[in-house]
Amino acid sequence: MKIAVLFEDDAFWVAHKPEGLATIPERLNPEAPNLWKLGENLAGSRLWVVHRLDKETSGVVVFAKNAEAHRRLNAFFEKRLVHKTYLAWVFGAWEGSGSCRSPLREYGSGRVAVDPARGKPSETGWRVLQTRGEFSFVELKPATGRRHQLRVHLYHLGHPIVGDPLYGPAVQRGAWTRLYLHAVELLLPLTAGPLTGWRSEPDPDFLLGPKKLYL
Repeated sequence: MKIAVLFEDDAFWVAHKPEGLATIPERLNPEAPNLWKLGENLAGSRLWVVHRLDKETSGVVVFAKNAEAHRRLNAFFEKRLVHKTYLAWVFGAWEGSGSCRSPLREYGSGRVAVDPARGKPSETGWRVLQTRGEFSFVELKPATGRRHQLRVHLYHLGHPIVGDPLYGPAVQRGAWTRLYLHAVELLLPLTAGPLTGWRSEPDPDFLLGPKKLYL
């Protein structure tokens, strides 16, 4: 599998993760290819995991190349100093912008749901870029990093992400070529000046809009 390396120096290794490739070894299939191990082969050195994307999500992922860089990146994520931007196609004609602050709770099954009483604070900013027929193309900016946060918040708002096998409309699951969610940009305060960032542009097919596996 070909991996597009977006940036590399002595401290960081940044790459575009394709849709369908796990970021780290999967619990039920640990021998399957994953970006972490493929990255170590490409970099020729050990990589430290800092964050991850769901297997079904494509986009930019950054790894640390030494212990100091790992500590530094972890601190940025823990203090919520990392600015992430995603693109997604969702069901329904939508317009405007806003923020979803519904608390999220993770269950033992791995699924996540909105739970005002026992959920953890979560926030996702959203902005509609365009509407095309029964779909809308949106920009998402998570202020927190809960598991499945974007997917659950959009489902809660009534506009689930197209192709979501867990939180999309039951009758539509398995009908689409992919989960239409892409991590397009990641910005970090590496210096006292402007934020340092990396972009991972989505595939052209992603920008054209959702496609079904069958007609």
